[in-house]
Amino acid sequence: MTDRSVAVTGLGLVTAAGLGVDATWEGVLRGESAGARDERLAGLPVDIACAVPGLDPARHVDRRSRLVHDRFVQLAIVAAREAVADAGLDPQTWDGARVGVVVGCGLGGVSTWETQHRRLLERGPEAVSALLVPMLVPNMAAGHLAMDLRALGPNLVTATACASGGTALGTAARLLQDGTCDIVVAGGSEAGVSPLMVTGFAQMGALSRRTEEPAAASRPFDADRDGFVIGEGSGMLVLERPADAEARGATVRARLVGHGASADAHHVTAPDPEGAGAQRAMEAALAQAGVTGRDIDHVNAHGTSTPLNDAVEAAVLGRLLGDGATVTSTKGVLGHTLGAAGAIEAALTVLSVERSTVPPTANLRRQDPAVDLDVVAGAAREQKVELAMSNSFGFGGQNAVLVFASP
Repeated sequence: MTDRSVAVTGLGLVTAAGLGVDATWEGVLRGESAGARDERLAGLPVDIACAVPGLDPARHVDRRSRLVHDRFVQLAIVAAREAVADAGLDPQTWDGARVGVVVGCGLGGVSTWETQHRRLLERGPEAVSALLVPMLVPNMAAGHLAMDLRALGPNLVTATACASGGTALGTAARLLQDGTCDIVVAGGSEAGVSPLMVTGFAQMGALSRRTEEPAAASRPFDADRDGFVIGEGSGMLVLERPADAEARGATVRARLVGHGASADAHHVTAPDPEGAGAQRAMEAALAQAGVTGRDIDHVNAHGTSTPLNDAVEAAVLGRLLGDGATVTSTKGVLGHTLGAAGAIEAALTVLSVERSTVPPTANLRRQDPAVDLDVVAGAAREQKVELAMSNSFGFGGQNAVLVFASP
C-alpha cells in the first residue's frame, strides 16, 4: 500500500502552562493544573479559567498588534512562528505558493466582539473600531498567518467546534497527499475566555462549579468530575511529505499516519450515548494508518472532565483498544481550549512519541469505576510509544481522530 503518511517537522505551543513547546511540555509533565481565578470573569458564577501567562502582544507579535489582532490571532502567530523556526524553515526563502495554512477555530474574536458591542451601546457608533469585522471573523487566524509567514497557498479555517484543531490537521494532510502543497502550517487557536462565552457554557452546565478550588476543578476521568475549565491557547504543527523532509535534512519528530472524521447526528451538545460516531472516527483513523486498536500504545484522550464525554469516550476506547494502551488527558492541566484543543493535544501526542513519555492526568484522585482504562495519573510515565492516537470531539457531534507514529 502506498505510504500516505505526512511528516511532522515543527511544533509551536502557547498554552496556560507557558509560552513555547518546552514550557508547555514541562507543565503537563508536572501535572499541576493551571486553573485559577481570572479577572476577566470577575463577578460571574464561574470565574475560573486556564489563561496563557506572560503574553505581551507588543513584544511577542509586533507593536501594533493590540490595534489589529484579537487575542486568538496573537496566540496563533506566536505558536506558528515557533513551529516554522523549529522546522528549520525560512519564510523569506521558501516558495510561498507551495505553502498552505489550515487553522482550527471554533469561536473567533469573541473578546473583540464583546468589547466593541459595549462601546456601541455606551458611546455610540463612532466609538466602534473600523477593524471590528477583520478582528473577529475566525478566518483571520489563517489570513494573518499567511501575511506573517508569506504563505501563498491554500488558506483555510476549519470550524468543527472542539474538534476544529484535529480537523485542521487532517485537512492539511490531504493538501500534502494530493500534491496541492509541499508544506502546510496547521493547527488551532482559541481565546474564548470572555464573560459572554463563559456564561453560555455555564448556563448549559458544561463548566465545573469548583470555583473555590480552581486548580482542582478540571479532573478528567475522576469519579467526582463535574465539568470542564475553559482555557485558551494555540498549537501549530509544520507538516511535509516524508520524502521532502528527508531531502532537505529536516528532523522528523513523528508521522501523521491516520485521520478519521465522523458525525454523531445525535444532539447539539451531548455525545451519542453509545459512542458510535466517535468509534467510527477512531476506526477510520486506524484503517488509514493500517493498524488495529490493539496496536495503539497511547491515547491523548479528549477527556474534557464532563460526566458524559469521559464515560462515552472511555467505553469506546475500551472496546477498540482493550487494556494495552495508556491514556491521558492534558485538559487537567491546560483546561479545555475548545477549537485549539485538538491541535495542542496533537502536538503533545507527537512529543509523547518522540520522547517516550506520557504526561499524567491532573487531579485524577479517584478514577471512575466505569472507566476501565490504564489512565496515567500522579506522575509522568516513561513508555516506548510507537503508535499514538489523539481524540477530539465537538458540539454538534463532530469528531476528529489522529494517529501518529514514530519516524
